[in-house]
Amino acid sequence: MPAARPRVLYVTDLAYQARGRRYCDEDIFLTSRLRAHFDLALCHPLDAAALMDGYDAVVVRNSGPVLGYQQAYDDFRARALERGSRVYNPLTGKADMAGKQYLLDLTAAGYPVIPTVDSLADVHRLPAAHRYVVKPRLGADSLGLRIVPATRLDTHAGDDVLIQPHIDFAYEVSFYFVDDDFQYALYAPDPRRRWELKPYAATAADLEFARRFIDWNDLGHGIQRVDACRAPDDGLLLVELEDLNPYLSLEALPEEDRDAFVGAFTASLSRFAQGAVSAV
Repeated sequence: MPAARPRVLYVTDLAYQARGRRYCDEDIFLTSRLRAHFDLALCHPLDAAALMDGYDAVVVRNSGPVLGYQQAYDDFRARALERGSRVYNPLTGKADMAGKQYLLDLTAAGYPVIPTVDSLADVHRLPAAHRYVVKPRLGADSLGLRIVPATRLDTHAGDDVLIQPHIDFAYEVSFYFVDDDFQYALYAPDPRRRWELKPYAATAADLEFARRFIDWNDLGHGIQRVDACRAPDDGLLLVELEDLNPYLSLEALPEEDRDAFVGAFTASLSRFAQGAVSAV
């Protein structure tokens, strides 16, 4: 008899409205391809904790910012860790999966990241700037992000926020990885149009930059997106390391690159669901 196919619970919110992106289209496409290899079911993030026990793996994809259902997500996470459930991405991520503390940690460790502090008392440690970015420590999808002049910084900073200098970067670029393997890069030539993306030919130096953060996170399995900006000195600085449910912008890729990504994702998820590695 043929071997049983892995059973996968795919967590997504098909109704989530993202600015400049159609999350639902991406997950409809991905699940249409994954069904050839897995017994697959989709569920809303609010239902994941109740349903996950019947599956070999739980894939968290375009489920929207967890701030919209924080209590349900915390319950899901606690149950998965308690039961040893295989969650893809694994719940050991140290980046956006755990909030924005990593930006402070990476700043302190000297990584090439937009310098970040969490109090007015430490603003002197940042490069001088006319404007600053203030964002919630637990923010996501630019929710709560504000750009304020230096003269008004004291009226916007407070508890549970991060402060960064506003950088007049040339463009933003994102590097996409499956497990530890680079897949593709996309960039936004116009800084005012973050989600109008085009394929980007990553250089060896670009990939060395991105891999530093993949290595630091040490996730092992899963999909990660390294978001960076091209600073005025022509170097790259980390903006965010997305390790929970990064949007993939697959619609911006040529068909052959999209197919290559699907193949890498399918192979990684197959190994993961079949227990080739432990999720935790």
